[in-house]
Order: sequence, then C-alpha cells, then structure tokens
Amino acid sequence: MDFFDRFAVPHPSFAIYASMVAIGLTTIAIIAGLTYFKKWGYLWREWITTVDHKRIGIMYLISALVMLFRGGVDGIMLRAQLAVPDNTLLDSQHYNEIFTTHGVVMILFMAMPFIMFFMNLVVPLQIGARDVAFPRLNALSFWLFFMGAMLFNISFVVGGSPDAGWTSYFPLASEEFSKSVGTNYYMIAIQIAGIGTLMTGINFITTIMKMRAPGMTLMKMPMFTWSALIANLIIVFAFPVLTVALAMGTMDRLFGTHFFTLDNGGMDMLWANLFWVWGHPEVYILILPAFGLYSEIISTFSGRNLYGYKSMVWSMVLISLLSFLVWAHHFFTMGQGAFTNSIFSITTMIIAVPTGVKIFNWLLTLRKGKIRMTTPMLYSMLFIPLFTLGGVTGVMLAMSAADYQYHNTMFLVAHFHNVIIPGVVFAMLAGLTYYWPKMFGFMLNERLGKWTAWLLSIGFVLAFIPMYITGLDGQVRRSFTYSESTGFGPLNMVSFVGAGIMAIGFVLIVYNIYYSIRYASRDISADPWDARTLEWATHTPVPEYNFAIVPEVKSSEPFWDAKKHDHKLFKGEIEKIHMPNNSGMPFLMSCVFFVWGFSLIFSLWIPAIITTIGIFIFMTLRSFEKDHGRYIPVKEIEETESELRGA
Repeated sequence: MDFFDRFAVPHPSFAIYASMVAIGLTTIAIIAGLTYFKKWGYLWREWITTVDHKRIGIMYLISALVMLFRGGVDGIMLRAQLAVPDNTLLDSQHYNEIFTTHGVVMILFMAMPFIMFFMNLVVPLQIGARDVAFPRLNALSFWLFFMGAMLFNISFVVGGSPDAGWTSYFPLASEEFSKSVGTNYYMIAIQIAGIGTLMTGINFITTIMKMRAPGMTLMKMPMFTWSALIANLIIVFAFPVLTVALAMGTMDRLFGTHFFTLDNGGMDMLWANLFWVWGHPEVYILILPAFGLYSEIISTFSGRNLYGYKSMVWSMVLISLLSFLVWAHHFFTMGQGAFTNSIFSITTMIIAVPTGVKIFNWLLTLRKGKIRMTTPMLYSMLFIPLFTLGGVTGVMLAMSAADYQYHNTMFLVAHFHNVIIPGVVFAMLAGLTYYWPKMFGFMLNERLGKWTAWLLSIGFVLAFIPMYITGLDGQVRRSFTYSESTGFGPLNMVSFVGAGIMAIGFVLIVYNIYYSIRYASRDISADPWDARTLEWATHTPVPEYNFAIVPEVKSSEPFWDAKKHDHKLFKGEIEKIHMPNNSGMPFLMSCVFFVWGFSLIFSLWIPAIITTIGIFIFMTLRSFEKDHGRYIPVKEIEETESELRGA
C-alpha cells in the first residue's frame, strides 16, 4: 500500500471527492459520445493531427475557456471563504491550495492560451501568410501547453495541489515545508507548458519577420501583429529564466540540491529574483497583445485610422525594454536597501509613461470618429477608465516607502486584478466577439454580449474596489480568515456579491455561444464589421491556404484602402499552393512528455528514464523524417474559391 499512498490526496474533502466523480463521469461521457457518433477518426484527422494555425488557435481557445471556468470556480471559493468573519467553509490548507491554483491557472493556463489563440488565428492572416513558419512546431507547442495544463489540473485529485502560492516562494516551497507532491506538480507542469510557449515565441518571431506579404514593411504591419511580435520577443528573453528557475527548484525537491535552501550555500531570495525577472515581463506578454486587440477594435468601430501609429509602436518597444528593469519592486519590503529600492521605484514609474501614451492615442482615435457601440467596442470603452484606475494604483505601489503599507494587503490584490481583468480579460472577450464570425461564419448575439459586458464591469467594481479600502485598513492578503472586530466583514461581503455577478456574466457568455449556434444567421459577409486589416479580406470560413493569391500591401490598413480607395490587393493568377502535411507526432510526443512529468512528480524513476529516452527517440525520428508537404492544385483552389464566393 505504501506505493499507492503517495498518489492519495493528503487533505481530502467532499469537494475533492465530488471533483473526482465529476472528472470520471465527464471522461466516460466524452468517450461514449465520440464512440456513439463515430467521431474518433474525425477527431484524429481534423484536430489532433492538424498543423493548421487556425485549428490550433481554436484548440487554444477551447483550453482557455475551460481553464477560465476552473480558475473562476477557485476565485468564487476564495471570495466565499472571506465573505464573512471567522468562516469555516475552507480551512487554511485548502485556502492555500485554492489561491495557489487560482493564480497559476488564470495567468498561465487561461490568459496565456487566450493570447496564443489570437496570435494563431490572426497574425498569419494579418500579414498575408498561408501558415506560420514552422507548422509542426506550432502543433507541438500547443500539445505541450495542453499536457502541462492537464498535468497541473489533475494535482487536486491525484497527490494534492501545490500550496506555496502562485509565486511558490522558497523556503515555503521546499521539501521541508511543502511535503506533498503538490509543488512538484507546479515545477514540472509549468516547465512542460513553458517549453511549448518558448517554441511559440520563436515560431511567431520568425513568421512575422520572414513571411509578411509583399509591400508590408515593419511600419505597415497592423497594430496587433506589432504587439504579437514584441510579446514574443519578451517570451524568448523571459521564459528561459523561468525554465532555469523551475529546473533548479525541481532539483532541490527531487535530488537534494541547495539552490534555494537556507543552508549549505543556498539562497531563497535567488528564487524570488529569478521568478520576477520572468514574472513581471510576463504581465506585458499578456497586456501588449491585449493593447493590440483594443487598437484594432477601436480603429474599426471609430471608422478611422489609429491615431499616432508610430508612437504606439515605439511605446510598446519601450514598455518591453522597461519590463525587464522593474522586477525588484515585488520585494521593496524584503530588505534591499534604500538605493536599490529607489532605482526600481523610478523605473516602475517611468513605465507608466508609454502606457499613458497608448491611452491618449485611443482617446484621440475616438475623437471625431463615427463610433459604433458594438459589443467589442463596449468592452473597449469600459476598459479605458477601469484600466486607468489600475494604472494609477500601480504608481502608488511604485513608491517604495509607501509600499510598506500596501504590499502584503488586499490593496495589492485589488491593483493586480484591476490591471489584468479590464486589461486582458475584457480584451480577450472583445476580441473573441470580434473574430467569432471569422472563425465560425456567424455572429454572437449583440444584446447578450452587451449584457455580459455590463455585468462583468459592475461585478468587477463591486468585487475589487472594496479590496482597496480593506487593504488600506490593514486586511492582509493570503490569510484565510479574519475576526469580526476588524470590521472587514461588510466590504468583503460586497466583494463576494461582485464576484457572484461576474460569475453570472461568464455563464451568460456560455449561453450566448449556445444561443448563437442555434439561432444566429449564417447569411453574413466575410467582413461583417466593415474592418480595416487583411484578415477580413479573405473568405469566411477561411480556406486552408488563407489566400488564393498572396496580397500586395501599400499601407497599414490595406483592406480599408482596397474598399475605399480602389487599391488592388490581389494581383496575378492563381498558382498551386504548397501546404504542410498533418502529423500525429506532436501529439504523441506530448503524451510522452505527460508521462515523463508525472513520473518525475512521484519519483517513479524507471518510467522517467524510459520516457526521457522516448523523447529523444521522437526528436531523432523527426530529424531524419523526409516530409516535404503537399501541393494544392489550381483546379481545387478555383473550386474552393468559387464555392466560398457563392456562400
């Protein structure tokens, strides 16, 4: 029994047992459904083995929405626990596990795949390419992310969840203080997903730099493509730091090394430095593509070109550089010294300047524009004041002396969510609504979409503004309870109500998708929003090859110019198109990575060695494989184009 004891959850509860049953029943239902409807072959041919950037993007989207639900449930449980004083809904251990997994799931397994969804779907179309530079690597990137996410998410039913916080600070994350395998899950699952993200960064930098349509210089790229390029450059510089830190933490836990221990030459603050050298640029990996989406949406629904194109580009470049110079503001209170704190206080304040430039550019784009208040535009309008509030509180936190008051309180929790929810989540939902017809050939319901935007905004204000007040009054973060004498109860109840309203908003998103699938009109054009950039110049649904003829670009808004100024986008004749073949190797290799990670987590050394060898075998097979892709003949292209024009 000793062998099986290690897989048991160390702190079981009714919720965990219910989750086990739910996971089992869901798995059975999926297998039964695929078998009954005979969809195993379709699933393998069209999705699991696909290298099409659009389908990979949709799989990122599905993963992000599932993780949004998982992380949202965690968030509701946290607010329910703090809704009243001396609550016993969760004990301290379960509270620690839930706020740890909430942070990891929302940042790494919800927000990141949402960003990757937009990059995969939009970037090749915006630059007039037929796919990404390395299609099979793109598939491997997704499946490694997916397996990392699934590995992390089984932790709460097999072996126990991580409980050292989403930052997993040492020595709390060491074997001495985190004895279960939960932190092993953290170290290895994020490592596997992070390898996939790093490969995505390399892939999209290459795609943007080498595969742009003729005439599309760097300063003629759409703003979302610019934001994707800069975010991926940050990925390439930041994620190796996380990879090294996670490897060192894994060795401390599994092999008894002393990188982050308190003795034998270890240094626990080394983890904090390495984590935030990655962690703060990670915020901009999320926010810059969100800014790019807002730029596209505001320009489209204002009916005019984006104000200050060059200043928008240079502000993003400056943000990316400064993002690597602010990491130590996360430990102003940890004894660095006044001089060091002053340096990082100044750099943190400076980064607000290029961010402010973008706010003014959006406002000036709106000025004199013919604004259409669609659902994506409503999210964008709500974003500006809410995000600005988060930015102002960020400047407050940048003052190192004042940070002693703010740092370990709910004020900081409110600030972070005040930036991420309007800045990233609203952008993702706005972009999802905006690009939905391009993906699926019908639009989401506008009435339900606007109700959702307002519910999320009202819920957000009620959920997080009270935290600023309780934080300033001294309510500490990461604490699972408080006494009635503190007086925090009423405002925490308001926060719980706000979180509940946000939950209703997210349920409404699901209902909107269901309602629109059933009732939305399929009789829409390929350009239902009267948009401005190249992704709207192709058909809906987008054919496998994206463009039958590669477009020729003369401005940063080529499709708008083609519509309004008679610029000819597509010149020449249709020729055969080279496309990559599907491959099951990325999926199979990621499965081996999953088993490898699981084996290391539980110190199953024989399976770990076998799967390590298996990974190298897959790499070797790929190195010697001769797969030159295939050509789509002209006749097939013409038939597809004729059919899509008719549709």
